[in-house]
Amino acid sequence: MRLKARTLEGLYALLLLLPFLFTLLVFFLYAFLRAVYFSFTDYDLFSPPRWVGLANYLRLFQEPLFLTALKHTLAYSLIVTALQTLLALLLAIALNQPLRGITLFRTLYYLPSVISTAAASLLLLWLFQRTGLVNQGLSLLLAHLPHLGAFLLLFLAFQGVQVAWERRKGLPTPFFDPALAALSLLLALLGVYALGALGALVPREVRVEVPWLPSRASFLGLPYPLWAIILMNTYTTIPTFMVLFLAGLKGIPRTLYEAAALDGATPWVMFRHITVPLLRPVLFLVITMGLIGTLQLFDQVLFVGGSGGAPLESTITLAFYVYNNVFPSGASPRVGLASAAALVLAGLTLLIVLVQRRFGVGERGWS
Repeated sequence: MRLKARTLEGLYALLLLLPFLFTLLVFFLYAFLRAVYFSFTDYDLFSPPRWVGLANYLRLFQEPLFLTALKHTLAYSLIVTALQTLLALLLAIALNQPLRGITLFRTLYYLPSVISTAAASLLLLWLFQRTGLVNQGLSLLLAHLPHLGAFLLLFLAFQGVQVAWERRKGLPTPFFDPALAALSLLLALLGVYALGALGALVPREVRVEVPWLPSRASFLGLPYPLWAIILMNTYTTIPTFMVLFLAGLKGIPRTLYEAAALDGATPWVMFRHITVPLLRPVLFLVITMGLIGTLQLFDQVLFVGGSGGAPLESTITLAFYVYNNVFPSGASPRVGLASAAALVLAGLTLLIVLVQRRFGVGERGWS
């Protein structure tokens, strides 16, 4: 009877697992094995596959477009993962404070993560088009640059006079005292307004029309369109990782911070020796998820390269390189080459995650 009960339990478990196992076998294992086979063949979806051995892999590293995609993928992954991890951690620490209405701010800061990729990409196109908000903001900033310079000089002058007066009375006043700074800001605003009314400060005629997306210009070795995608993805992924860090921070006992404060520890010392060490498992999860997600960048490249008109060599990544070879525009599909590139991407993802686990943040600490 006991053996029969165990057999029934096993059958029930297998029955519940069948949908997952079917999906795993058909859409993952079978697809992976087919990709491995096609990577050693010359196949165009119409003719029978022709065995070519390692020719596809050798051809990949002779193609400038593949090398560009590899460079973009690695640079994008490292930059976005570093930015989103650091900013998500800082935001989680800020939202972990016991303040009134903090739940509302947590909700507001999480909203960008619920935006769909298509909507975020359309917003990106609107911001970075020739007459978009980015160019308009730069035009406004450059037009009023004299006003900003005058405001800064007046603020420093008023603040310096007030601090000198307070110190003359024997008070140990820091230069950026909040109460004095508020008065200096008000006086500086009034001063700039008066100079503008007298005609001493006049806005300049500046019109910025930088073609951010349909451009091959680069900054720090990466094209402008790719930098736009980096900014958008960093902004939309920070809230998700912020929630993970916030959950980790809730698990750190407050008594540790209280004991450190009694010993005279500064906020930086508590962050370095309490917060970061106890958040290492969460850091490992965030960095691993960030690396895997960024290495598979595809949909934003499709939107920006299509609707935005960005040149292919300015935005291409490994995932888009695979898609572009299977579904080329007006050319014969190169499934064998695409399969080889897909396997290179899979191997690269595995290698980077293993290196991060071995030399970076591990589940139990720094490796």
